[in-house]
Amino acid sequence: MLDYADATDFRRQHYAFLVSESEFDAALSRIKTAGIAFYADFNRAGRGQINHLYGGRGLYFDDPDGHLLEIITRPYGPTPERWTETPS
Repeated sequence: MLDYADATDFRRQHYAFLVSESEFDAALSRIKTAGIAFYADFNRAGRGQINHLYGGRGLYFDDPDGHLLEIITRPYGPTPERWTETPS
């Protein structure tokens, strides 16, 4: 998918993409149509399932070169409102 380095022996990488709900639906449809295995968890748990972390949807799958790709509809971690709060 991403072609930055040419090597026969490489370290597996993880790439995450934040997408809209409609983009997630389209990607999931294409993944299913292509028969690509996908998982709810980065450890490949929950085959054929999606996760609902932080109120969004997400999934993991391998690209043809063996890298782990992730698509999510919500960023992981605190919500933007919390980013602007000052600690008490």
